[in-house]
Amino acid sequence: MNLSPPEEIQYLVNKALSQKIPLADIVEKGLRIGLEGVGAKYEAGEYFLAELLFAVSIIDELMTNIRPLLEGGTIESRGRIVLGTVRGDMHDIGKNIFKMMAEGAGFNVDDLNVDVDPELFVQKSRDDEPDILGLSCLLTTALPEVKVVIDLLKQHEVRYRVAVIIGGNAVTKEFGQETGADGTALNAVEGVNLCKGIISK
Repeated sequence: MNLSPPEEIQYLVNKALSQKIPLADIVEKGLRIGLEGVGAKYEAGEYFLAELLFAVSIIDELMTNIRPLLEGGTIESRGRIVLGTVRGDMHDIGKNIFKMMAEGAGFNVDDLNVDVDPELFVQKSRDDEPDILGLSCLLTTALPEVKVVIDLLKQHEVRYRVAVIIGGNAVTKEFGQETGADGTALNAVEGVNLCKGIISK
């Protein structure tokens, strides 16, 4: 039986389900641990971005297929993330990779898409009470928008309620410190690990 990697993983998931293995165990002990392993190899330089993207796309498709089975199930969310690319920036590839990895890691992610108005970030942080607000920025010209969002959160007395992480090609660790963000991720794997650390505190 010659199966492609996505077909083989889907076959193994179906086989596990037919053997009455709990769906929570399949997701937690199979898919998530597998994806974390790929992420670790990417960070260690053993895998390239293309391989990371391939693994993420497989897990994302699988999660789409089995998500209806999860409703009313016993899988507990790690936490809630509101995510978006800041105003003036239309890039979303990095954001989308992070979203898929975060969902694969067990987070509920509300993606506001790109070119997001700072007021919307504040509104969502206030009304939806997420654990984490993720700001993506790939253009250096849009970097000031990160500070605008964080300052607005303070102005509306919402900043203390939500942890803010930033990521994207334009950001640096130094910039993150300057803005007062709770964490800065240079790639999607680091971003998910940051979120896990924030939730575990």
